Amino acid sequence: MEVRNCKQCGRLFNYLGGTCICPACKEKLEDKFAQVKEYVRNTPGATIQMVSEENDVSIPQIRQWVREERLEFSADSPVGIECEMCGASIRTGRFCEACKNRMHNDFSKAIARPEVSKEPPTRSQRDADRMRFLQ
Repeated sequence: MEVRNCKQCGRLFNYLGGTCICPACKEKLEDKFAQVKEYVRNTPGATIQMVSEENDVSIPQIRQWVREERLEFSADSPVGIECEMCGASIRTGRFCEACKNRMHNDFSKAIARPEVSKEPPTRSQRDADRMRFLQ
């Protein structure tokens, strides 16, 4: 187990992985997230600046929640973030649908799949995997 200082309050805590913030600060951050989520749900036309000012949360933190797909603005909201590949405006996540599909196709092509032979296996291939009994 590793001991680290919290990035927000500076206290020592047992670090188990993830972000370097203590459990108390993490709980406060989750409370702020619930507050922001409720505000966004009740105020669909709010900008990121309005959400930040009304809920006392930094804009980078709000953008992080949107990138993590924990927070999503409504379709009629003026809020949008940029796709990390092409720069298109998206409402949540890191990539737009076109870039996600392109990456999926590229990754699928990169992985070599074994070719399935259409011929039936020969007798020696078929018998090779069978269980044998000694008498």
